[in-house]
Amino acid sequence: MNTEQPHPYQIYVTVETQYIAVQSKPDEDKFVFAYTITITNSGTLGAKLLSRHWLITDANNEVHEVRGEGVIGEQPTIGPDSSFSYTSGTLLATDVGHMQGSYQMLGEDGRLFDIEIPAFSLAPPHTLH
Repeated sequence: MNTEQPHPYQIYVTVETQYIAVQSKPDEDKFVFAYTITITNSGTLGAKLLSRHWLITDANNEVHEVRGEGVIGEQPTIGPDSSFSYTSGTLLATDVGHMQGSYQMLGEDGRLFDIEIPAFSLAPPHTLH
């Protein structure tokens, strides 16, 4: 007999990145990237995004750490079978790099938990890494 209950929080993160050439200044070591995050809740309970933690690493292995409340000035609650998307950006001193991080969430049942965001690449189109 299987008594295992499904986990009430099944939250997934997808990322799309874009190099912003018109805002970048390669001759000044300024490379601008936008990223669009979609957070999807496939679980049975809603959860509120409380805070974010990012590690942004350029090709020189310089790491910039970012911590803060919510995302883009919001602390969205993501209900069951729904998603929340937002776009933000970052500046690198090299033309390639990567980001990874986590979101701290507060579940409807009062449980605090983290959602890990696996590393994703930041690179202009047609750049070899």
